[in-house]
Amino acid sequence: MSPYIILLCLILFIIHANPSMGAQINETTIPQGSEINTDGPQSWVSPSGRFAFGFYPEGEGFSIGVWLVTDPSRFIMWTAFRNDPPVPGGSILLTAGGSLQWIPPNQGFQGKVISAAPTSATSAAILDTGNFVLYDAKKQVIWSTFGSPTDTLLPGQNLPPGNQLFSSVSNTNHATGKYRLSNQPDGNLVMYPIGAIDPDSAYWNTGTYAQNFLLTLTLDPNGTLWLFDRNSPYRMMLFLTNQSLSASPDSESYYHLALDADGILRLYSHVFFKQGGAPKTKVEWLVPPSNDRCSVKGVCGPNSFCQVTSSGETSCSCLPGFEFLSANQSTQGCWRAQTGGCTGNSSNGDIGLVATMVTVKNTSWSDRSYNVPPQSPTIEECKAICMSDCACEIAMFDSCSKQMLPMRYGKRVPGSNTTLFVKVYSYEPKGPIRRTASATSTAMLTSGAALAMLSLVVLLSMSVLLCKRQPFFRYTRAPQQQETEFDEESIGIRPYSFHDLELSTNGFAEELGRGAYGTVFKGVLTNSGNKGIAVKRLERMAEDGEREFQREVRAIARTHHRNLVRLLGFCNEGAYRLLVYEYMPNGSLANLLFKHDATLPSWSNRIAIALDVARGLQYLHEEIEVPIIHCDIKPENILIDS
Repeated sequence: MSPYIILLCLILFIIHANPSMGAQINETTIPQGSEINTDGPQSWVSPSGRFAFGFYPEGEGFSIGVWLVTDPSRFIMWTAFRNDPPVPGGSILLTAGGSLQWIPPNQGFQGKVISAAPTSATSAAILDTGNFVLYDAKKQVIWSTFGSPTDTLLPGQNLPPGNQLFSSVSNTNHATGKYRLSNQPDGNLVMYPIGAIDPDSAYWNTGTYAQNFLLTLTLDPNGTLWLFDRNSPYRMMLFLTNQSLSASPDSESYYHLALDADGILRLYSHVFFKQGGAPKTKVEWLVPPSNDRCSVKGVCGPNSFCQVTSSGETSCSCLPGFEFLSANQSTQGCWRAQTGGCTGNSSNGDIGLVATMVTVKNTSWSDRSYNVPPQSPTIEECKAICMSDCACEIAMFDSCSKQMLPMRYGKRVPGSNTTLFVKVYSYEPKGPIRRTASATSTAMLTSGAALAMLSLVVLLSMSVLLCKRQPFFRYTRAPQQQETEFDEESIGIRPYSFHDLELSTNGFAEELGRGAYGTVFKGVLTNSGNKGIAVKRLERMAEDGEREFQREVRAIARTHHRNLVRLLGFCNEGAYRLLVYEYMPNGSLANLLFKHDATLPSWSNRIAIALDVARGLQYLHEEIEVPIIHCDIKPENILIDS
């Protein structure tokens, strides 16, 4: 970079970063004892009226946060308790003791402290910068929303080294979503799917890891985005808005940077006209670009690939021989509709299980090869190599690297040189009569639909994963799997407070079952359409139980299969350890077989049950990224869905 460009960038940074040359910081003081509530004034508003702090509607209740007022809509800039259910109402009070609290509407709820200030606050303010602050008696800021960003940066707000932004679930659900923007200690600004830590999972970065600086991300009042080092003159301008060079006297502009729910980082401008009229909102800059939305890794789940439709939206498709985990949520990924294990082609009466290699062209994937032939084979040789290896699920050509499941981060790339050969299993009649491909596919889908009516779900819980060589929390894992520090935000499931689960279960009133290590209770998530849940409260912890609890939650959170109960969340609060599962309304296989008033299933249904259990075990043993050996298969741990 020429010295003139560096000097220009430095001058621009000084101009844009100087508070006296940007937006003036105005405020309205909020003294102790001030209160807002959902039945009266629901927010405190900044002097300009552009920003507000208080209650905003979400779901069937309210969330607490800061937003930019762009009537009739609002842009949420910060959310308190973002992973807790919305509150039913109540008030926000700056108490006489100097604490900012949510006060519940009745005694059935426990209040929450919004601020984590080290000392008592004497006053508060919502500034025209969008920052809500608490002051001590010396008018020093002791807590601010700028200090704990969620998915957004406002002008004057920094993202220091080691800090992250986490996307929201959607525009109407501001719980932690699927993506994160990490300002890494090595100086690189990187975007990942949540839960991923390996460099191959990154889908955008600034490439500043070799600068040997601890860089801070900041947005100035004129909409210019910078990376800078606090201890040196180093500056890197990521984006310069046109408005910053040609401000209009008839309007004023506000900016914010957001990691949106779709994993794209966008810089927004909001132009307000002094003569009135509706404000104009515009996307000034975004990465990755809008024509490459499938480059956001994790848009589609495992074993599926992303493609952009003619309308510009993303669409997910399964690999051949795979079906969506959820027909209503195609982004969750796909599972193998039929598995052949390591026995090769097999037969049963007049029907044989046959494996074929199906070609998929023009796609790109994250390479998870476990073996590459020393010499480059031909296409037919590559297919034969994979067919002869029971562990090979997919061969990626032109190097013929043998792949394991799950396949990750697939996307359609027209003209790509990569060709996949996918091993697909199907039942074929013996002898000279052969079905056509379309007939085989129809038979497989019909069979799958019939089995889904009596689909069984293997319950993965702390007791189920036991291998009873140790007192608690033991399962066999693949060797050399590195443990990482437990991070509630990064494992992709929702943390709950003990109080929330106590309310959801009505004080743990209805017991569903009891095991050696805990009791399962029925509950309801009122903020999710009264969705039924099963809450397992763990009661026995070994000396190293905390580490093992974290390990188990991390392992179970990474399992996604239609024949495994889904882990929805967990509680890791104080001495409490709880797991939240989806609720299976028809109970266990033990009840179905042994309860005195139960109707016994037919033999054909019993076979279907056994096959579904086998599919769940096949996934755990051979298809999951970190294999798990199930050590407690019994009727009590096999649940029947609806």
